[in-house]
Amino acid sequence: MSRTVTCVVLKQDAEALDEPPHPGDLGVRIYENVSKEGWKKWLEHLTMVINENGLSTADPRSLGLIEQHMIGFLFDEGDYTGGQAFRPPSAKK
Repeated sequence: MSRTVTCVVLKQDAEALDEPPHPGDLGVRIYENVSKEGWKKWLEHLTMVINENGLSTADPRSLGLIEQHMIGFLFDEGDYTGGQAFRPPSAKK
């Protein structure tokens, strides 16, 4: 039987991650509170964050900004503008 968590992203019980997806205390917090599907949603959003901000996961300076967005997206904390979904210029009203 697989482990479940009450996912803070999906706002419902869902299948848990198999292991912490990030190092340190933040990784443990994610492991305990985010489901596999919730993490998948973050990874999809991460692509947009990287592209819109011209970030590189190989650049240590970018990792702090990526982590801020991660905390905001997953836990709705900090200076994250997750409620404002990206829309291509042709879709803006």
